[in-house]
Amino acid sequence: MIRLEQLAKSYDEGRTFAVHNIDLEIPAEELLVLVGQSGCGKTTTLKMINRLVEPSSGRIIVDGEDVIGKDCVELRRSIGYVFQGIGLFPHLTVGENVGIVPTLLKWDRSAVSARIDELLRLMSLPPQQFRHRMPAELSGGQQQRVGVARALAGRPKIVLMDEPFGAVDPVTRDTLQTEFKALQKSLQLTVIMVTHDMAEALVMADRLAVMHQGHLLQVGTPQRLMASPTHPHVAALLDTPKRQAARLESLIRATPR
Repeated sequence: MIRLEQLAKSYDEGRTFAVHNIDLEIPAEELLVLVGQSGCGKTTTLKMINRLVEPSSGRIIVDGEDVIGKDCVELRRSIGYVFQGIGLFPHLTVGENVGIVPTLLKWDRSAVSARIDELLRLMSLPPQQFRHRMPAELSGGQQQRVGVARALAGRPKIVLMDEPFGAVDPVTRDTLQTEFKALQKSLQLTVIMVTHDMAEALVMADRLAVMHQGHLLQVGTPQRLMASPTHPHVAALLDTPKRQAARLESLIRATPR
């Protein structure tokens, strides 16, 4: 569904690279998580796929087409995008936020309305209760659900997610992770997600792609990477959730029953 070929990004005419010659294939219906420390190039890589950031070199093939030959606006409307920090339009109602892409795609008004109601129900936000609310009237978890609904409104095959659950509390975050993973499978979506939270990455990913200083170090299932890291940085990154799990297990064993 998505293929990156020698993809690179430099902001200083080639003196340094934020992303350096990445080759990566993402099959249809996979949830791939890009992980790595802050500044490793994962968000830049994500944004190059829908050309929010223009690549310096290389190719991006989406569903068989080179995105460089496509109109940017058309490309972005065909790919769902869930923003870091939710990113709803504060002056629009929940319904207007969800319906903005179908409206821009010139869907019939009744089709837009039906799609809004369908997605709000899917997100456990009854339309009669939430459709006319403003974003400021919602909890963080409800706002994030609206953000996901908006990303799905145009029936995209591909969804890009940049730290999608970072702005909500841990309990809500856990619920949203579980709900979205089930939704991704049921809708057969191809998803690329960026997160710095390794526990979230391991729980959500079909495969992980580990980046460091603009380079792609290793790609594989969570089980394979945890069992056989091929680079010291990959091993260090995956040791963090292992240590946390060990400390939690120790606390659980020490808790009086």
